[in-house]
Amino acid sequence: MKVKIQLNQLIEAVQDVMKAVSSRTTIPILTGIKMEVTYDGVHLTGSDSDISIERLIPTEEGDLVHIEVKQEGSVVLPARYFSEIVKKLPNDSVEIEVGERFETTLRSGASEFSLLGLDPEEYPRLPQIEENLVFEIQSDLLKAMIRQTVFAVSTSETRPILTGVNWTLSDGLLNCIATDSHRLAERKMPIDSQAEELSFQNVVIPGKSLNELSKILDESAEKVQIVVTNNQILFKAKNILLFSRLLDGNYPDTSKLIPSESKTTFVLKTKEFLQAIDRASLLAREGRNNVVKLATLDNKTIELSSNSPEIGKVFEHMIAEDIEGEELKISFNAKYVMEALKVMDCSEISILFTGAMRPFLIQPVSDDTIRQLILPVRTY
Repeated sequence: MKVKIQLNQLIEAVQDVMKAVSSRTTIPILTGIKMEVTYDGVHLTGSDSDISIERLIPTEEGDLVHIEVKQEGSVVLPARYFSEIVKKLPNDSVEIEVGERFETTLRSGASEFSLLGLDPEEYPRLPQIEENLVFEIQSDLLKAMIRQTVFAVSTSETRPILTGVNWTLSDGLLNCIATDSHRLAERKMPIDSQAEELSFQNVVIPGKSLNELSKILDESAEKVQIVVTNNQILFKAKNILLFSRLLDGNYPDTSKLIPSESKTTFVLKTKEFLQAIDRASLLAREGRNNVVKLATLDNKTIELSSNSPEIGKVFEHMIAEDIEGEELKISFNAKYVMEALKVMDCSEISILFTGAMRPFLIQPVSDDTIRQLILPVRTY
């Protein structure tokens, strides 16, 4: 194998596939990056057996030539050293040549590195996926959907199914739900008309896979193709494939948790409310509970307060755009509410309360495609 590659293209591609490479793996060859050179381009693959990323550097794009292929072939290179080396090479291109026993030479400018490669035949094959259930989403919308749900997945392995985001598709509507049993994030999105006869449920994608996908995707209107099977999901974007295994088990039915009516409703400015909670929680951060209390003072004003016996107290008054319904006193975890508010891409939110001990709902005023449900804390 012998190839010359533009360095900026190689660095970008190596950074993408490194997101799937784990240093702690039981299969030693997975600490490497597989490099396959054909006349179409260079394919790089990284995997930790849960998530696999394949990235293509095309030989040419438009008028730009990225690669000169002198001889086709493949090799597995140690990911950690390979990624560090390419970042620091002096020239704007690198020549990679594989010799006897997969010994690989990298030449760039006045530098020459020799790395001991591994046999690519021993590298696990990427899953073969039947493309029966396929739909498309714009890249920037998919990134937003991930950002608005994935923060609410559970980080504890006691219920592994909750470490993923549950996707269901029916009647052309994709619904994504994440919960760690203290809070729930839901995002709905209509999918292009060709997907109206498609449907699936209980497709639970690990939160980690979605986080890595989000880092790779562009903020562009390009379409990402999504292929769903029984135990795998595949995302195809420009020059990139990301495979992820799905989580086993049944995701809990969350539809009954979301309240249909409310006793008290607020309309608040999102940014003001976020900043007010941020200040009110300053003194509560030391403890593990991080609790902020909220009370209605009259039909226009709410009070946020927090009390740490060994530090001090804080009171914050805020004028609401609108308050309807019964008086209210409720306590909540400030971190959960702040994280929910940060993903609301709107200037005003409405919060629906059904009582001091019932979960409350945060959503944009004129839009129910994104909803955040939070469980209060018992203090009153």
